Amino acid sequence: MPVTGTPISHSSAYLVRAAVTAPSLHNTQPWRFVADGDRDLELHADTRRCLPLADPRGRELLLGCGAALFNVRLAMLHLGFRPLVRVFPDLRQPAHLATVAWGAYTRPTAEEQRLFDALGLRHTAHGPFLPEPLPAGLVAALREQADCEGARLHVVGDAVDRRLVAALVRAGEDTHRADERFAAEQAGWAWQPVRPRRDGVPADAGVRHPDATALAGRDYASLAGASPRHPRPWSARTGEVVLLATDRDDPSTWLTAGQALQRMLLHAAGLGVMAAFHTQPLEVPELRERVRRTLTAGQYPQVILRLGHPPYVRSTPRRGLAEVLASARV
Repeated sequence: MPVTGTPISHSSAYLVRAAVTAPSLHNTQPWRFVADGDRDLELHADTRRCLPLADPRGRELLLGCGAALFNVRLAMLHLGFRPLVRVFPDLRQPAHLATVAWGAYTRPTAEEQRLFDALGLRHTAHGPFLPEPLPAGLVAALREQADCEGARLHVVGDAVDRRLVAALVRAGEDTHRADERFAAEQAGWAWQPVRPRRDGVPADAGVRHPDATALAGRDYASLAGASPRHPRPWSARTGEVVLLATDRDDPSTWLTAGQALQRMLLHAAGLGVMAAFHTQPLEVPELRERVRRTLTAGQYPQVILRLGHPPYVRSTPRRGLAEVLASARV
């Protein structure tokens, strides 16, 4: 839809401010929004922020956009209206991911209100967790949250499976570190605190070596160059390992998986539990296929997470409203 400089309504701005708190790979924030007055809000993929090497199919881009879409739904419910969502409303414009219209008046459920209240609490974790156990019943509750959005949560509780996940994450991270092109793409989204940005990941987001836990992390600070391996990964501080998977593997499903992911993350954040992302093996086709065959019962893996209590949380910046929201031309 063409856009113009028409002033943005307060309601559209409110929805988008909630939307952009969603997570995305390397904090690329690959979304943009178009408001049609007070009638509806369009979500588009910002393909200028794609990652051709790590995410050539745009799968993780759509996961991030799906998480933002879930936030829009929550914010509209919080304002007292039922969101009416149409995904991929125009097949001639594949970057137009969804349109959300204002439905009938409604009141959010207690659970929907709790999820909305957690929007400002959710942050991506990096490095080891505290040794505190997860709240009782959390994993079962997260399974239900994923089910509500049409995805499946697989818990990696068996020691043999945890070692397999760790080996596959290690293989994926080693593949990225050994490829100068991958390393350069990732480095383009890392920045030093002396030169802050409103996107990307601060290099000091994780103060520990990226290999400090059983699942290798991304090396945003280039610490692995000085010490290729952490001398003793803290398996006990790794946290709970889970995989989010789906029955299908197409753009519509990726958008669905992103909504399921955000629903889970917000439920956990409301209880003080954060997630660390370890999707490196899912960015290498042969490794992703191994995950599918051995760990998700043939379902397509979309995200690998560690869950736990972080020793501290750090918010990452977000682009301003003017950068991500425009008005439709009447």
